[in-house]
Amino acid sequence: MTAPIAILLFAAGSSSRMGARDKLTEDVDGEPLLRRSALRAIATGLPVHALLPPDRPERWRAVEGLDLTLTAVPDARDGMSASIRAGLASLPERTPGTIMLMADMPDLESADLTALAKRFADLGSQTVVRAATEDGRPGAPALIPRHLFPALQALQGDTGGRDVLKSVPQDLVPLPGRRAVTDLDTPDDWAEWRETRG
Repeated sequence: MTAPIAILLFAAGSSSRMGARDKLTEDVDGEPLLRRSALRAIATGLPVHALLPPDRPERWRAVEGLDLTLTAVPDARDGMSASIRAGLASLPERTPGTIMLMADMPDLESADLTALAKRFADLGSQTVVRAATEDGRPGAPALIPRHLFPALQALQGDTGGRDVLKSVPQDLVPLPGRRAVTDLDTPDDWAEWRETRG
């Protein structure tokens, strides 16, 4: 029997552009951004694997008690590729694909992730399904089929899946507004985002 697709929640980055602050523990509506992102992933009903650095206990506390699998990324300082390798290694053998979800995208909703999963199933589980803005600009997350896992596992350094994705066909799923391209990496990003929320 085929396992369901899974969500890999990437939360092992250094948050280096935030200075002394950690973007993933910034408060959003009374909870850390990481917990908020995890809860929205869990609400899809899909299995969620959170990828965390071993040296950030506050991130582990942020997701404490939630229904997800916690995976440490011991070589997180080596960059995004280390998280990708650890995440893919944590998945059950027959997982047909995975949503690569960055934890710093505060506007994504559970329904957005479910829409990606549905399109993936409708297309037969072999096509990359990627979120886009309302006007069709490619963004994140992307749902990657299993046959591309080896190419992702071969990545090195601070490299995400972009190089792998640019060489394969993608089906874009437009999401409302700029949800698919809004991520919060710097204090200025946070200030601007909070300003737009009122």
